[in-house]
Amino acid sequence: MSKYRSLFMLLILAVLAVFFGNNAWSAQSTADVPITEKTMAAAREKVLGKTPPVAAEEQYVIGHGDVLNVQVYGEGDMSASTVPPPNTTAKTQQPEDSQRVTATGVQVRIDGRISLKHIGDVDAVGFTLTQLADYLKELYTSVFANPNVSVVLVQSNSQRYTVMGKVAKPGVYFLDYPIDIVQAIARCGGYTEWAKKKITLVRKEPKKDKKLFKKNTLSFDYGDFIDGEALERNVLIEVGDIIIVD
Repeated sequence: MSKYRSLFMLLILAVLAVFFGNNAWSAQSTADVPITEKTMAAAREKVLGKTPPVAAEEQYVIGHGDVLNVQVYGEGDMSASTVPPPNTTAKTQQPEDSQRVTATGVQVRIDGRISLKHIGDVDAVGFTLTQLADYLKELYTSVFANPNVSVVLVQSNSQRYTVMGKVAKPGVYFLDYPIDIVQAIARCGGYTEWAKKKITLVRKEPKKDKKLFKKNTLSFDYGDFIDGEALERNVLIEVGDIIIVD
């Protein structure tokens, strides 16, 4: 019976992921997941052969302002205070996603906590979704018998990057999906008329593409890129990056 219950919960998570968007992240408390990594690896090899899968993204780490959906199976939504429904008629004069409306769910406050039914305010910032689901399962054990907890990222508001300088719409942008330097410039409306199209990317702690950085900065010349040169310098943007366009 517990097997079917777990499978049903996984189906619910899949439906939530579709409902909240293709970029939705979700996690279920690990104690409630019946399928092991070994089983998944065997099934993947059976379907794809020995072809290695696409590299998995790092687990999402919850930050301030993120909107979550917390569910306990059989008990429903555990949000004690929810974000008001989005105002779909709202208009802004800022970059399209620097002032976007917030999705419904429980939002991580500036103190790093969320408010949940039965257990009150709990820490959320710094946890991965899986860690938070496991943490909440421990807390809800004092309220429910063997609770099955799931956490879905409804909207990421904490992962951002900044574009400054000679572009049409400088500002702060949300990093909702993988985007490189050229795409980031296009996203903010492209260069202004007098731009030299020389870009400096500032990153606090370069880890990926470290050889391309001089200390904390990477230089990118759009003219060279158009000529097919130094294509490797068109790196993916990371959280906290600052793009300065000359």
